[in-house]
Amino acid sequence: MTSARPARDPATLPACLPVLAAIAGVVYSSWVLQFVINPKLDPVNGYVSELSATDQPYHGFFSGCDFFSGTLSIVVAAIVLRRLRPGGWALVGWLSLLLFGVFSIGDSLFAMDCAPNSDPTCALRERAGTVSFAHEFHSVTSTLVVTSGIVSLIALTIAARRYGRWPVLARWSWPVMVVETSTTLGTLPLMYFGLMLGVMERVQVTVISVWLIVIAVELYTGRRRALAAGPPALHPDARPDGRSTEREKATTP
Repeated sequence: MTSARPARDPATLPACLPVLAAIAGVVYSSWVLQFVINPKLDPVNGYVSELSATDQPYHGFFSGCDFFSGTLSIVVAAIVLRRLRPGGWALVGWLSLLLFGVFSIGDSLFAMDCAPNSDPTCALRERAGTVSFAHEFHSVTSTLVVTSGIVSLIALTIAARRYGRWPVLARWSWPVMVVETSTTLGTLPLMYFGLMLGVMERVQVTVISVWLIVIAVELYTGRRRALAAGPPALHPDARPDGRSTEREKATTP
């Protein structure tokens, strides 16, 4: 008789979970449609967030994409945390991905009033302090989105290479992490000169999208490996949900 699969088994993850992670990654790079539906916005110096500014065409579409991608990221991270119950660096990584989703939703809700790097009048409004609270607070949510995404990337990279349980993450997250952190650090001097900030931010967003797709591939292959290996043998006194009985706890060193 086949034993029930215990908790923390990747095979218990829903089959749709990799698809949700992949969709989140694709939708998060919706900025590429700028060249079709809003080509007037400066892609070199204008921030990606300016596409969602309330005075821009199709701002609702770009805000909706951030909201949708954030929601999917929350669902993916929450299910992994619930089913696999990771610890250590893995716990930090998945929690950070969940927060990434939360702050992405915040990014969509606190949209900018206008595009300061493409509209001189908007830049003057910023300096005069006549923009809305949402416009001002948007810089906070955007910073938190980038920070949580980088923390997730770094933490899951460390976990994958240290524990050896996620071969796809161990192989591909390292170069992705190097590109993302290098781009982030490279943005700092460009902020001083005010040059090519839009280009650098678009690279950052694209790397995060790639990261979400890498996660999707890992979830897919990890689930397939677990299913192919069959259910792991349980301790005679273990419960089907993977938790130990009192007898096992008393006899396990």
